[in-house]
Order: sequence, then structure tokens, then C-alpha cells
Amino acid sequence: MIRPPDNNSAPSYLRSLGLTARQGRTVYKKIELIANVAIIITAVVFVAVAANRFFFSSDSGPGDQAAARQSVKVGDQVNLPDFNWAQSERTLLLVLSTNCRFCTESAPFYQRLAQEKTKRGGLRLVAVLPQDAAESRKYLSDHGVSVDEIRRASPGEVKVGGTPTLILADHTGAVITSWIGKLPPEKEAEVLSRL
Repeated sequence: MIRPPDNNSAPSYLRSLGLTARQGRTVYKKIELIANVAIIITAVVFVAVAANRFFFSSDSGPGDQAAARQSVKVGDQVNLPDFNWAQSERTLLLVLSTNCRFCTESAPFYQRLAQEKTKRGGLRLVAVLPQDAAESRKYLSDHGVSVDEIRRASPGEVKVGGTPTLILADHTGAVITSWIGKLPPEKEAEVLSRL
């Protein structure tokens, strides 16, 4: 670490550069300022990258990057292979992931959805997760979420950018509406009113 020159005569390293003690202090202060600014910029970039990964990460796998940029729209046909949409008038897809904290935080609402489903006819509740069936079943069971069926598919395969996403589809698999993310109470009420 370079020490700032004292108020006496210039040390030999400054004299060898042709600098006086006053010029040496000025150079030292400039170097210190540049180092501090570099540290602050590095810290801001680090925090921004960490926040982006934590708050805005997609649970899609690396192969789903192009599909993850898409979002399901009203009228779109949901791509869920070998799924019989005609088994019910409407299907509510819960597109989740076992490693999605917003999915876990939303579990009490999904429990309410399952309870409401039993009160109303013509609705099927289907969980779509990228994990295998055993892991998905355990995750849902651990969180008290009861569904009619569990399907394995990545969010990108069903044209959603991340989890959690709820998709209400008709008996042909056409999207009626969808909701993205952890829902505030007014959006939860909207979902319940649309069932």
C-alpha cells in the first residue's frame, strides 16, 4: 500500500519520478478516488446481477430459452402431448416448479383452488412441472396441494416464461385466460371468480 507523502520533503520514490511532496499527495488522492469508484461500480454490478437472478429468474431449462421468451395468449392452443382436453369443460393448469419459491409461497392459494374445484363441476386441476412425477407428487403433497393430474413439461413447452403461471383452458385446450407469478389477493379473487 502506498502511503501518502508527509508534509516534509518528497520521498526518494517521488523524487525519482520528478514529483514534489504536494504533487505526490495529489497523485495519491487521485489513485485512491479511482480505486474507490471502481469498488463501488463493481459492487453495484454484483448486486444488480444477483437481484436479476434472484427476482427475475426463469425456471425454464437452458433448452427452453427461445420458448421462455414467448407467453401464452388468449385463444392459443396449449401444447400438452397426449392430453385429453375433452375430459372436462375447463382445465386449470398450474405451471409450477419444485425449486420455485413463488410457487411454494403460493401453495395456500393452490389449496383453496383445489377446495373450490370440488364445489364446482366441470373443472379439472392439472399441475405441470418440469421435474419427474415422483418428485412433483411429493412436492405437491408436502404443500397440501391436491390436483387431478400431474404432467411433466417445462414452462417453455407450454409457452410460459416462468413459474408460477396459471392457465385456464377450455375443452379444446384453447387458452381462456392466464395469470403469471405470485398473485396478490385481488388477482386470486379474479382466478376464483373465473372457475
